[in-house]
Amino acid sequence: MEDSEYESVLCVKPEVHVYRIPPRATNRGYRAADWQLDQPSWSGRLRITAKGQMAYIKLEDKTSGELFAQAPVEQFPSIAVESVTDSSRYFVIRIEDESGRRAFIGVGFGDRGDAFDFNVALQDHFKWVKQQCEFAKQAQNPTPGPKLDLSFKEGQTIKLSIANIKKKEGAAGNTKSRPSSSAGMSLLPPPPPPGGKTSHLLPTREHLTVGVAQSQSAIATSTDATLSWPQPTTTLAATADVWGDFAKASGSSSGQTQQGSNWVQF
Repeated sequence: MEDSEYESVLCVKPEVHVYRIPPRATNRGYRAADWQLDQPSWSGRLRITAKGQMAYIKLEDKTSGELFAQAPVEQFPSIAVESVTDSSRYFVIRIEDESGRRAFIGVGFGDRGDAFDFNVALQDHFKWVKQQCEFAKQAQNPTPGPKLDLSFKEGQTIKLSIANIKKKEGAAGNTKSRPSSSAGMSLLPPPPPPGGKTSHLLPTREHLTVGVAQSQSAIATSTDATLSWPQPTTTLAATADVWGDFAKASGSSSGQTQQGSNWVQF
């Protein structure tokens, strides 16, 4: 592996103490109280390095950096590094020399923060090793996931809704439904005679006769060639046809119309 070509430093603590520990009599674990904590066998610097998947706990001299002992760690937690049962600042590590001889020694930190960093550095390294092993397995044996079937089934359709098209259709519909101004225009009433006043009441037979004569004279003298109003006739019968039943109504109520005070002649 490429990681085995160089060695990285995971943690450095400037002060650590080494203790000789008695053999463990039971399987309940080690106790730091059984050690002579006030008389450490050696004191120096601790470094944790990593080379590939292996981690190394190195005990070195503070001044010269000479290696005192080294503990290779293949996995954590394991027999290579164990915590004591009565304190969080002390550990038991298994050291090994070049000839392969092994021994168990106790190490302790004066500060709990240093002991915490020591523990976390080993945990993070082997967590990374586990992830790398899982990635390598997945690369060698990729498991195909479920394939998505995005094809249309028989008779299946989709509907697209586009906002711009809807707006255009709505605008066209509003244009069609809007009535044209020319279609809704009604015919204008006949123009009043020149110099006369417009009456707000229905005219009688006598008023119609006078009004038709005056309208004829006004139309004859008009110079507007675009006037489209029909020209009236001078006979009373034609006037009755134009105004419809108003002539009959005026004949039957001639007595009442003469008494009205609101009538204004043309």
